Amino acid sequence: MNTPREDLLRCLRREGFDKVHVDYVFCESQIESFKKRFGHTDYETFFGLSHRRLELDIRKNYTNGRNLYKREDLPDSTDFDEYGIGHSKGSEFAFHMTRMHHPLRGADPEEIANYPYPSVDESKLDDFSKKVSALHEKGLASFGFMQMTVWEASWYLRSMEELMVEMMMESESAGILLDKITGFACAKARAYASAGIDILSLGDDIGTQNSIMLDVGLWEKWLRPRLEKVIKAAKEVKPDILIFYHSCGYIMPFIEKLIETGVEILNPIQPECMDFNEVHDRFGDRVSFWGTMGTQQLLPYGTKEEVKKVALERFEKCGTKGGLVIGPTHMVEPEVPWENLMAIIEAAKESESKTK
Repeated sequence: MNTPREDLLRCLRREGFDKVHVDYVFCESQIESFKKRFGHTDYETFFGLSHRRLELDIRKNYTNGRNLYKREDLPDSTDFDEYGIGHSKGSEFAFHMTRMHHPLRGADPEEIANYPYPSVDESKLDDFSKKVSALHEKGLASFGFMQMTVWEASWYLRSMEELMVEMMMESESAGILLDKITGFACAKARAYASAGIDILSLGDDIGTQNSIMLDVGLWEKWLRPRLEKVIKAAKEVKPDILIFYHSCGYIMPFIEKLIETGVEILNPIQPECMDFNEVHDRFGDRVSFWGTMGTQQLLPYGTKEEVKKVALERFEKCGTKGGLVIGPTHMVEPEVPWENLMAIIEAAKESESKTK
């Protein structure tokens, strides 16, 4: 019998499955609620996830984040990530939503070129490889997280307005920044692949609620070649690594091009933005899907019967070949009731029983 890892990878290659595969990522308050209910926080084991997320250690190449901001005074509460991007909260009720501060907004080409971009911490790679191997020994698939791959990390640093204008104007600054971020992304992709990661999770949001975020031609010129470089970097090291790509929103005009670029799994297919059945009809023979259960409407506000009905419809659409890991289209937020999460599990068990 296949291990959960083997079965998940077979499902994602649309070669059939023994088990319906699910995915949940809980916000902090949902983790606390789970702990109160069960006395522990291991919801991944409780829900029978076939994979675990792992993230490389990244070297932060600056000492004081505030010194990166030459043109902006930051709130006292600002935190800084490995890129030096600042994040400040408006209130305690914002949960994980923050205001973003852009250290390279207004910077000239020289400052962009000499910015202290992060790098892979090579001293930690042996330990990371051992973590991957330990998961595989348990029969679990390894899921390497490296979203904010090219576009998002770049505009987070520069600001979306400035970077978009520079791309349209074919500015030197845009090329310098995107190449720096792509180089870092390629180094991460090679490190993940060398460690034996099964699924490499790339992603840049290129859709909004009702339309694409940027012109397809602009994406073709500036972002597609760089995404291809990142995928090639991983595949050269580990040809069978599966390429997962995340973008929220409406991305229908990009899907064909993403598949051509090497994407094998699409996430999350927001039902508020795209019809899953239409997407599956057009692309389901060439790409698999991860997510699909809406977190804007269905999961927080639907009944458990409605949630189960939609989940069963997803399983029926994908059929016995698989090509689906079902779960929320985003982090499980505080307002999602427990019964609706269990409704997906009930649907999964019911679907499994029909295929055996």
